[in-house]
Amino acid sequence: MKILEKAKIGNYELKNHTVMAPMTRSRAINNVPNDLMTEYYGQRSSAGLIITEGTATSVNALGYARIPGIYSDEQIEGWKKITNIVHKNDGKIFIQLMHTGRIASKANMPEGSRVLAPSAVQAKGQMWTDSQGMLNHDTPEEMSIEDIKSTIEEYVTASKNAISAGFDGVEFHSASGYLPNQFLSTNANLRTDEYGGSVENRSRFVLETVEAIGNAIGFDKVGIKLSPGMQFNDIEVSDSNIIFPYLAEKLNSLNISYVHIMRVSGFDKAPNGFDAVKVFRDKFKNSLLVGSGFDRDSGEDILKDNLADLVVYGNLYISNPDLTKRFEKGAELNKADQSTFYTADEKGYTDYPFLG
Repeated sequence: MKILEKAKIGNYELKNHTVMAPMTRSRAINNVPNDLMTEYYGQRSSAGLIITEGTATSVNALGYARIPGIYSDEQIEGWKKITNIVHKNDGKIFIQLMHTGRIASKANMPEGSRVLAPSAVQAKGQMWTDSQGMLNHDTPEEMSIEDIKSTIEEYVTASKNAISAGFDGVEFHSASGYLPNQFLSTNANLRTDEYGGSVENRSRFVLETVEAIGNAIGFDKVGIKLSPGMQFNDIEVSDSNIIFPYLAEKLNSLNISYVHIMRVSGFDKAPNGFDAVKVFRDKFKNSLLVGSGFDRDSGEDILKDNLADLVVYGNLYISNPDLTKRFEKGAELNKADQSTFYTADEKGYTDYPFLG
């Protein structure tokens, strides 16, 4: 099976064509990677590539309860244990850099932090806080130009920290309604300056950040995640059929390592009929990662059809740490327990059984 054969991404050779998706798991007590997380990632290091859960670039990026960061010395040391065990098992690992933007509650954030977004538009919905239960998302502050520049610099510093911590590269999280996706959007970004309005202006924050990261650590170590058409976290991009082809061309010219497309609801077409996978396959010449809703056979099919270079698996890697072995054997798969996705201990995290 092609999915189990060796693959390449950037300058790296991978053991197979499977990617463990970036998935928030909320086990980073005090926002510091720990021994439980080291065990979790080590268990899954038979993946061709691991992309970590979304990791905050600063205190302003935290948003959610118990997500890790990569802005302090203690966090860097915690991540070193994780990269070491993955590399010991001959795996590769990229860190996903996340800024939650307006998808945030100050109850999850340290004193002195700020909830920032392109515009002061509150997102619909609620989120969990350990101290007060479910709360509405906070109304964010509209970012000044100075805020935008300092936030880009936070991404650069986090990227350098990631390389120091032993990561093979970074994934810039520009999907799922978080800060970069908020800049791309037509309902969260109401700005009238050079970061709002036109396709070129709404894309500016994403492209400037990718370029700054690439200049700092090398473009061969940079990927980006996009979710064209996804309306998760109250995000809308009404002109996705225009802005994403524009991004595809610009990202291709930057020569980054990969683009990671999260299909909408398991399908690759946004509501307006825009076929994101096909557009990026045509316009972006380096590796294309595609995820959401794949099993072994459908993953094999998209590889054989040359619509993806690597297949991204989420829930299947949560519940099957030895997923590639199960694919090889045609073995039954464990079912994921969604009630434990965001809890704080080992249950539903490191206790899923291996074959045999």
